[in-house]
Amino acid sequence: MQAGRQLEAQLCCRQALAADADHADTLHLMGLLSLHAKQYDHAVEWIARAIRQDPRPEYLASLGTTLQQQERYAEALKAFDKAVQLRPDDAELWRQLGDILVQLARFDQALLSYQHVLKLDPDHPDALYKSGALLNQFGRHAEAIAQLDLGDKVLPNHAPTLQARARTLYNLKRFEESLAEGKRAYQLDPGNADTCNNIGAALRLLGRDQEALGWFDKALDLRPDSTETLNNKIISLYCLHRFDEIFVLHDRMKSLGLNNAATEWNASLAYLLTGNLEAGWPGHEARLQLPSSFYPKFREPIWLGEQGIEGKTILIAADEGLGDTIQFVRYVPMLAKRGARVVLAVQPSLQRLLSGLSGVSQCVPMSAVSTMPAFERHCPVSSLPLAFATRLDTIPSATPYLPSPAPSLVQAWEDRLGPHAKLRVGLVWSGSPTHANDVNRSTSLRSLSRILDVDATFISLQTDPRPADRAQLEQTRIVDLTAHLTDFAETAALVSCLDVVITVDTSVAHLAAALGRPTWILLPWTPDYRWLLDRDDSPWYPTMRLFRQTETRDYTSVLDRVRSELLALISAHGA
Repeated sequence: MQAGRQLEAQLCCRQALAADADHADTLHLMGLLSLHAKQYDHAVEWIARAIRQDPRPEYLASLGTTLQQQERYAEALKAFDKAVQLRPDDAELWRQLGDILVQLARFDQALLSYQHVLKLDPDHPDALYKSGALLNQFGRHAEAIAQLDLGDKVLPNHAPTLQARARTLYNLKRFEESLAEGKRAYQLDPGNADTCNNIGAALRLLGRDQEALGWFDKALDLRPDSTETLNNKIISLYCLHRFDEIFVLHDRMKSLGLNNAATEWNASLAYLLTGNLEAGWPGHEARLQLPSSFYPKFREPIWLGEQGIEGKTILIAADEGLGDTIQFVRYVPMLAKRGARVVLAVQPSLQRLLSGLSGVSQCVPMSAVSTMPAFERHCPVSSLPLAFATRLDTIPSATPYLPSPAPSLVQAWEDRLGPHAKLRVGLVWSGSPTHANDVNRSTSLRSLSRILDVDATFISLQTDPRPADRAQLEQTRIVDLTAHLTDFAETAALVSCLDVVITVDTSVAHLAAALGRPTWILLPWTPDYRWLLDRDDSPWYPTMRLFRQTETRDYTSVLDRVRSELLALISAHGA
């Protein structure tokens, strides 16, 4: 059999079985010959006979492998599980057990199996690769890259290991390294569509969307029906402002049945960013089907504006970020005017502020959703623009619509800030590091040094600054009282004491503008959909000014314009 002479091997086995019909090794060998010939039913029969004579671990492993080929994974698992019980120090049996658990989508148990392999054999290349890939899948990226680094040393130029390294480095936001590893994997395996897609994804996060498109097209040449790659292509087209191509691609994907929630979401953002709100809001609902959605599953029916709401109790619940909640609670008073009793469920840091919102009967934290009083309808807060059929010319834009901060809170902040001798300027330079577009929308405190030399009092509104920014903050003359910003009611009170707020696209921008305060927002070249394109004002917020990046995609020129406008404002304030 080892020499590839299968027929002669079979004849020898039959002679042996003629002498001893229950000879276990020969029965097992007959099973292996049938397995090699892809006669799986015969292989199972022969190997099962061998196991009945002598349940050796290697026989059980052969049975498991045969059942695996038949996609009888649950039965294969039993065979490998019995094998490792009989020979618990066999690393290869544990590796095979892990493979079966992966095929059964029992990934947590598979990881334990691979990690047990590594206890027995720390340099096992397959276990290092597969353990690293699963750790990455579980979000344990630092552990994953450590195992994959070792795997790359143990077995250099192993394409699957390099692919897993590229994906893990991408998740660690080490995009240059991810790109380099992806290209190494491509040199070894140019026919792998996933590798091409991963290279494109890294290029996209490096702002090199034109190059990314080429790699997405390579991936689609290899796998034309890859929804993931098609969605990545849509995102790069979005960042290049090639919106007509997005709409054509979206229509083609729908006609071929290749669209999913991510497709609908991405296409809706393109419609909304280009001002076609009527076309955009319906697809915007797809966010509720994305893995990132935290919106609860309610038994009560959803309300999206079709039915009357008079006399009904409706739950309006947060379903996206803090800024989205602040932006869209403007519709709550309109619901109350229609005769609805509104229960508002929001992020805990917003509860105190929004409890006083006009039209709210009860305001609770999202954690209390399961125990709140009965309601008859529910609506995600970000679905309210759809429910009210919002167009550009019907946006309810009157501000302030948030409740005024308590006078005692405002006075406390005035006391902390001291005399109001100079223009007071609030600053926020970064948003949540977990935001999908954080690399583009956030900047650093160091970059703000371009405006810090003007004659104004700068006040930090930046909570949880990143380590480098925290060190830089201590070397500036920015007033940092953020330790007192325990929730948005406190932030609202502080903002009410300021003359202007300069911020990147984060929740404070919405808060300041919803309070009717002058708000200058620094926007990336491709901004969030709500800021539209090619305008320096916002139909959502009358007191907001938009300072946009150019195609250079950096904040240098943006901050130069801000500095110029700030000098003019200081001059007017002094006069």
